[in-house]
Amino acid sequence: MALGGQPAARPIVILISIDGWRWDYLDRIKPPTLGRLAAAGVRAEGLIPTFPSKTFPNHYTIVTGLYPSRHGIISNTMSDPALPARFSLSDRAAQQDTRWWGGEPIWVAVERQGQTAATMFWPGSDAEIAGDRPTYYERFDERMENQARVDKLLEWMRLPEPNRPTFLTLYFDDVDRAGHDFGPDAEELRTAALDIDGAIGRLVTGIEAAGLASRTNYVILSDHGMAGLSRDRTIVLDDYIDVSTVEFMDTTPIVGANPRSGSAEALYLALKDKHPALHVYRRDDLPEVYRLRSHPRLPAVIAVADDGWTVTTRATLDRDKNKAPGGMHGYDPQSRSMHGLFIATGPQFRSGVVVPAFENVHVYELLCRLLRLRPAMNDGDPDVTAAFLR
Repeated sequence: MALGGQPAARPIVILISIDGWRWDYLDRIKPPTLGRLAAAGVRAEGLIPTFPSKTFPNHYTIVTGLYPSRHGIISNTMSDPALPARFSLSDRAAQQDTRWWGGEPIWVAVERQGQTAATMFWPGSDAEIAGDRPTYYERFDERMENQARVDKLLEWMRLPEPNRPTFLTLYFDDVDRAGHDFGPDAEELRTAALDIDGAIGRLVTGIEAAGLASRTNYVILSDHGMAGLSRDRTIVLDDYIDVSTVEFMDTTPIVGANPRSGSAEALYLALKDKHPALHVYRRDDLPEVYRLRSHPRLPAVIAVADDGWTVTTRATLDRDKNKAPGGMHGYDPQSRSMHGLFIATGPQFRSGVVVPAFENVHVYELLCRLLRLRPAMNDGDPDVTAAFLR
């Protein structure tokens, strides 16, 4: 209880994702707002994604504390023998099917434990999961300007106390898009990063103007990093198989393939050990370190390219022959280029602390502790982040 017998104001947590922000951009680009927030709080030397190091699996791991094998979002594109449609980033209807989503995302815990959640874009947040949705949410629209995203979040924060959310998310995708199109070292990426930094500065200023700075904690992170590509590092699948006989769930940098004709074993043997930068597995012998072996949503054959390599088909290569190589993610999470950003700052965090890189599966327990929530069953360890707090 606060003085005078009034209940103490609840902490507020704003979880911000900057899709594709690699661990080293902070020092290389020197964004002023993020630099200031990092210096005032806790900064990690990297945030290690789960496998595969792609957008949907990692965003959902962050908010559930579960590895993809347990929450079910094992890739941006996947199929399930028990479900009729393919799950993909472009299929909004499939994303709304609650059967794809396992676990309990933190906004469900927030709502069920008497608080209010608001999500300005986050994978899964506009679907009904475990029977619930956030009180306030926006359906993803990549055309929505960054400042408009911030202004909507500030609108929620200005609600009267009984209606004001205590947990909010904010998502930016410009850095990831620039990384794919131009590569991690491009000037276009720097421009995108500084634009997002300005939007976050607008958010911080708005929180201060609303008189909520003393209650607000920011957890700013990314889902993965980005590797630079080169035409000299290209694997062409047509050199080894007839691509017309294969259904591809993914092609780069992870090949997910099911045979349209012939056997899965024949497809596996046609690719196995054919290129030194492509590591080929059956569904049931995927390395344990990836934590997905034998998952029913995996394709029959999985191949993982080395960092910085592109896997493609002859038709795609010819179509894109005049396109710059750009950048890619999805590689082995232990690759340094795949490590992302982690900054945590606010009244509940220590100041001026730099910690070693850690796995993003542990973020969920930290969020629950900040919000005083009972966590659902998860794969995270609260001891990993305990020293971040005052």
